[in-house]
Amino acid sequence: MSLIHDAARQTEGADGPVVSASTDGVPAAERFDWWVEMVGHTVMPVAVHSPHAARFKGSVEAVSMPHSQVAAFNFSPMAARRSPLYIRRHDPEDYYLVLVHGSPIRLEQARGVACLGAGDMTLFSTSAPLTCDFLDRGRQTRLTLLRLPRTALPLSGGRADRLLAEPLSTRAGSGSAALLGSYLSGLPTAARACGPQELARLGVIGVDLAATALAGRLGAQDILPTETRKAALRARIKLCIEHNLGDPGLLPAAVAAHHHISVRSLHLLFERERETVGAMIRRLRLERCHTDLADPALYQRTIAATATRWGFRHPADFSRAFRKAYGVPPSEVRAVARARARALDA
Repeated sequence: MSLIHDAARQTEGADGPVVSASTDGVPAAERFDWWVEMVGHTVMPVAVHSPHAARFKGSVEAVSMPHSQVAAFNFSPMAARRSPLYIRRHDPEDYYLVLVHGSPIRLEQARGVACLGAGDMTLFSTSAPLTCDFLDRGRQTRLTLLRLPRTALPLSGGRADRLLAEPLSTRAGSGSAALLGSYLSGLPTAARACGPQELARLGVIGVDLAATALAGRLGAQDILPTETRKAALRARIKLCIEHNLGDPGLLPAAVAAHHHISVRSLHLLFERERETVGAMIRRLRLERCHTDLADPALYQRTIAATATRWGFRHPADFSRAFRKAYGVPPSEVRAVARARARALDA
């Protein structure tokens, strides 16, 4: 990622483990060529053509982890081709999952054709010829790439090649593809607050979710390592909890029943995590309450109503738990937020 790092020094700089770069830091006449070279170093060498070359704009946020890399791109529409000549020049032997956020793209590889809109994903390989058209809809193209080295993806025997250029939607349900879409969309923001160990853990989660989503599409979940399947199940459970925090009946027993496992299995699944399932539910509820109490737009909502909104049955129990977590009562958080709002207005 040397070109990204060089541009980051010229423009925004590094933000923890997230490295950001933009063509804004490159002389206008050199921006398109810089972008093509940066893509060649960061992803793979390709031939690129764009009707916007003379006024090209692009930016990237990249997060490197021990076994993968996630990069969020925003750029002027263009077309990319990877021929056998480019493959012979350099092949990193990687797979990439591409998640589309805005304008559609059309990707061809290995006799497959994927026409992708917002919320769609597909897999491509650096080891096979590729054609990709980022369609011009009068706005920047936005997508996220997850790099998956062949050695890190537990799908042996070339199984993953069967899915090249096959559309995979992230829009429906809470399956592995939907979880993977949420992971890719939120990773740059989440990574900014991570230390090295937490970042490495996030990298493993991404590879596990990708492997589970791809194996599921192949109908080959049984070939995945046990820990990969467990990691994907943990991620599904966490997402389920976050989506149902307002339900006062959200207890470990209910979570276990929803996922068709025993309470004991649930606790075993999370035994190496930093907190129990019950503690995670309580922490997330308190965090949501703290956010709402500090929000000027929600000052008309009472503290008791805020507690009820996030699943606390009894205001007194909520107040005790809140004071224990934050060292102050809920009323003080709201009072401080109001005072800050008045000071800004003044």
